[in-house]
Amino acid sequence: MGSSPNIEVLVGPEDLAQKALQVLFDVVREGIASRGVFFVAIPGGRTPRRFFEHLGQSVEARALQWDKVHLFWTDERYVSPDHQDSNYKLAADTFLARIPIPGGNIHRVPTELPSSCDAVRSYEQTMREVFQVHGNQIPQFDLIVLGMGTDGHTASLFPYSYAVTDTEALVCTVHRPEGPCRITLTVPVLRAARRIVVLVSGQDKAQIVNQVLTGGTDPQRYPIQVLWPVLDRVLWLVDQKAASIWDDRYD
Repeated sequence: MGSSPNIEVLVGPEDLAQKALQVLFDVVREGIASRGVFFVAIPGGRTPRRFFEHLGQSVEARALQWDKVHLFWTDERYVSPDHQDSNYKLAADTFLARIPIPGGNIHRVPTELPSSCDAVRSYEQTMREVFQVHGNQIPQFDLIVLGMGTDGHTASLFPYSYAVTDTEALVCTVHRPEGPCRITLTVPVLRAARRIVVLVSGQDKAQIVNQVLTGGTDPQRYPIQVLWPVLDRVLWLVDQKAASIWDDRYD
């Protein structure tokens, strides 16, 4: 690791969600003030749900300059956008209809296309157009919000998958032995972000938090460790249950 992880331990999921919300507010305002636009990518999963629900309920959130915010997803299952497993649907159900973001600023993965390859090509093209990047240029998100699975995966970068080592594309397909395939941002895109926030909660994450933070570095086994070269830009928000093995003060 180039530097030590920046970890903040919160009491529980509610505190974690509130902290994530405040971080979002702060970086959105700073980004718009500095650059006139803000690019953010969000995940799906259990842990971000409460953060999204707070976002949808917040009066302060509705006061943000959403017309200057472009919203993307870190990854998506290749299912219809109204499917219960869709990361887009999670956002739609929790906050999208409650904030004044223009429809043209919402850039979901187009999973209604005939194949996952079509969806990947379309999503990458959208990113290139919105960020106005060409050739080998990498889009730079102002904020990427990530979770971490019990196996150490983040976005849809799963252990020992090709996606962990894909440095050519901006977006790629990840095939899974069970369930639908996934579409994910690649490692270069994650690493290029100005700010990354990793949300981790629950006792079931305690073992992997400890392994990732105290064991050796092996991104193939623990894909979240692809972030190690840019740890100075990563904030870990971890609740006490998830931190209970790593730091026995919270046991």
